[in-house]
Amino acid sequence: MRVPSRVTLLSGVVALLVASAAAQERPPDALAETLRARTAQRLQAIASEADGVVGYRIVDLTTGDHFSRLETTAFPAASTIKLAILYELLRQADAGAIDLDRTAPLDRRRAVPGGLLYELGTPSLSPRDLAVAMIVQSDNTATNVLIDRVGMDAVNRRMRELGLTDTHLRRYMIDLEAARRGDENVTTPADLVRLLVAFHERTGLSEEAGRTADRILRIYKRTPIRAGVPASVPVASKSGELEGVRADAGIVYVERRPYAFAAMSTYMGEGGAGSQVLEALARESYGYFSRLATVSRYGRQIR
Repeated sequence: MRVPSRVTLLSGVVALLVASAAAQERPPDALAETLRARTAQRLQAIASEADGVVGYRIVDLTTGDHFSRLETTAFPAASTIKLAILYELLRQADAGAIDLDRTAPLDRRRAVPGGLLYELGTPSLSPRDLAVAMIVQSDNTATNVLIDRVGMDAVNRRMRELGLTDTHLRRYMIDLEAARRGDENVTTPADLVRLLVAFHERTGLSEEAGRTADRILRIYKRTPIRAGVPASVPVASKSGELEGVRADAGIVYVERRPYAFAAMSTYMGEGGAGSQVLEALARESYGYFSRLATVSRYGRQIR
């Protein structure tokens, strides 16, 4: 029987030690995946513990990775539907069908409470002015005038062209009779993210139209996303609110790690519970992506 030499035995011991160390060391990808799993659990816990129904889709615009819950479920859109109206307005401006800077007296036939324009009589405004009022102030009169200008059917056709099959503009703002009939404006977290990405990537839009959208959407607004993100970080967003409903959708421009965020809630209790839940989701999301933007492969912060 051949007895192994001392060199052979020593080599075998070294090989075992190396293999054991390799098995025990957690590769960098596993470290990042642990952080991701923890974030996913916390997002799910925030949503599942809410006093209502909450869905979201949050997409890393660098890698395409995402967090989702009820992302293809249709929720009342509230004022997030105004993103669809803005997109169609800019498409028609690109086609030459609408001059964004041509002013005309405000059409009072569509005036409804819920904004400054309702109080101002018949000022002369351009479609660009109306778009700013619609997105920044969520002015419902401006929105209704723009719906007439671009056409409700045209908005819905355009959303289908973009693949937003669950987004439907069915009524004017503050049309309670239509809402009672069930003609609610609806969308999903997944559709909202897709629309945000269309603005971000200029899908179907000229560069000028894309810049116009970006300028309007980035104007400061008091929203759950904005409350959950440091003031120094740009946010391009639109929120919405109805009785028992809260929604917010935007792109958060974390340097080197931008992400799209859409969260929607319904059946919520009173007292701002919906806003609090969405703010918590926004804060958790920012904490995750801001860390990815400033760390090495091993998680060390390097600024």
